[in-house]
Amino acid sequence: MIALRQFKREPNVHRLVIDIPDILKEYKFLEIILLYKDVPKSDKLAKIEQLKNCQTDSLFLADLHAISDDFTHLDN
Repeated sequence: MIALRQFKREPNVHRLVIDIPDILKEYKFLEIILLYKDVPKSDKLAKIEQLKNCQTDSLFLADLHAISDDFTHLDN
């Protein structure tokens, strides 16, 4: 299996062209998965706001406690 990752912007015509490596033989079956992501804000204020929100995010806090519990036996 070959995993190929390409980043493309959505064109106005809603069509994408995918570049396929030359090492693949012709007429092989390809599975194409399209993931849509919003472009994250990269400005400093947005990052600070995310850090403030993580203090009350229950899922983040649960993950943080689970990770710290995994290492308690090493800390002792």
